[in-house]
Amino acid sequence: MIILVINCGSSSIKYQLYDMKGDRDFAVLAKGLVEKIGLPSGIITHRPTGKDKLVKEIPIPDHSVGMKLVMDALVDPKYGVLRSFDDVEAVGHRIVQGADFFDGSCLVDDEVLRKIEICCDFAPLHNPAHLLGIHAISKVLPKTPQVVVFDTAFHQTMPDYAYMYALPYEYYTKYHVRRYGAHGTSHQFVSRKGAEFAGIELAHSRIITCHIGNGSSVTAVKDGKCIDTSMGFTPLEGMIMGTRCGNVDCNVIPYIMKKEGLSPDEMTTIMNKKSGFLGLSGISSDCRDMNEAAAAGNPRAILVRNKLTYDIVKLIGAYTAALNGVDLIVFTAGIGEHNPWLRADICKKLGYLGVEIDEAANASAEGNTMLSTPASKVKVALIPTEEELMIARDTMHIVNK
Repeated sequence: MIILVINCGSSSIKYQLYDMKGDRDFAVLAKGLVEKIGLPSGIITHRPTGKDKLVKEIPIPDHSVGMKLVMDALVDPKYGVLRSFDDVEAVGHRIVQGADFFDGSCLVDDEVLRKIEICCDFAPLHNPAHLLGIHAISKVLPKTPQVVVFDTAFHQTMPDYAYMYALPYEYYTKYHVRRYGAHGTSHQFVSRKGAEFAGIELAHSRIITCHIGNGSSVTAVKDGKCIDTSMGFTPLEGMIMGTRCGNVDCNVIPYIMKKEGLSPDEMTTIMNKKSGFLGLSGISSDCRDMNEAAAAGNPRAILVRNKLTYDIVKLIGAYTAALNGVDLIVFTAGIGEHNPWLRADICKKLGYLGVEIDEAANASAEGNTMLSTPASKVKVALIPTEEELMIARDTMHIVNK
């Protein structure tokens, strides 16, 4: 089955094209990125397997035009991998927020679209863009089935005492206010893959997965099911991130709003887009820039790195308690995969758990790698996430049914 996987942002479209013959029998035919949608000059970067990549700068006024560029690239005589649009048998979409409406992936219909739209209030930076992607595909491939895969679905197994906030209960019944988490597709993939790689039986396991990127979350997985996660009602809660503040005392928010004369929307922008690495350092939201500045001795960059390590260590400690122990700790996502110093700093602070890191393996880790020594009482692994593959698998199974 030829499946196109789409991940729409507010001004971008990430995509991968799979030839899925089974869960483990598949090929990536092409991948790419459409950027700067809505700006005067957009860019599409298309990478077909076994062929030269295509980079084109062109105005991309909206997601419909962006999606048409993707499809045109896939059937291009020189750079394409398909004979025609009709070769695409299904499309799978990543959706950040499905609230408690969805505990699994499903086919797109009018009712599903209505509920995704309701969830725009819970993920205002993400869900509207996902809807644009679905509608754009409907125009380009009107007869092709579409499947939505929710970041929040994996976290629907959390017990009520983990997902409820101690606010008046009617805010939950009236407005769906509770913890939902995010990155669920990634946490599900790396917990399964990590257990297999480490030789642990998933059905009898205690795993902590650390998805550390520009957006970051840590999840406690017991016997293959999520029991707690660090992101909350929105992807803002939890640890320090690229531009998100993570946990703060709630009373800080109205205090700053009164002092600065800010509206709720302005304060939301500060917490989501002007905080985190960027706000604390005053330098950048990019971890690579932070590393360079810290190496040069910048004290605020060093502060950011120390806080990043500290936040993750605290979450691992809390989830070790919630799980009554831990068998495996997994690192994944951009920062988690490409920063050996971070993994080493975290593991050194987990000596009380009996964690022993293999310094040489950690320094050269690439792909699935065991980072802990054979003597370590807790296994630690690097598992690159493959969210697109999870989406392709779910899409294949749902369409086949």
